[in-house]
Amino acid sequence: MDPQTLKERISAIESKRETLLRLLEQPDLGTLRIDVNQALEEIDDLIDEFKRTFPESEMI
Repeated sequence: MDPQTLKERISAIESKRETLLRLLEQPDLGTLRIDVNQALEEIDDLIDEFKRTFPESEMI
């Protein structure tokens, strides 16, 4: 996979992160909150790793 395609996919994932943040604001989330928090942590780790691997890349 070329770096540009990878960058596009990471950008798409990063944009979906906002949806998870809005989901956390829901008061009736219950135990699903644990899964949403875990997903956010994994997305953040993925974005950090991408930025370390391709430091010259500009994200959205």
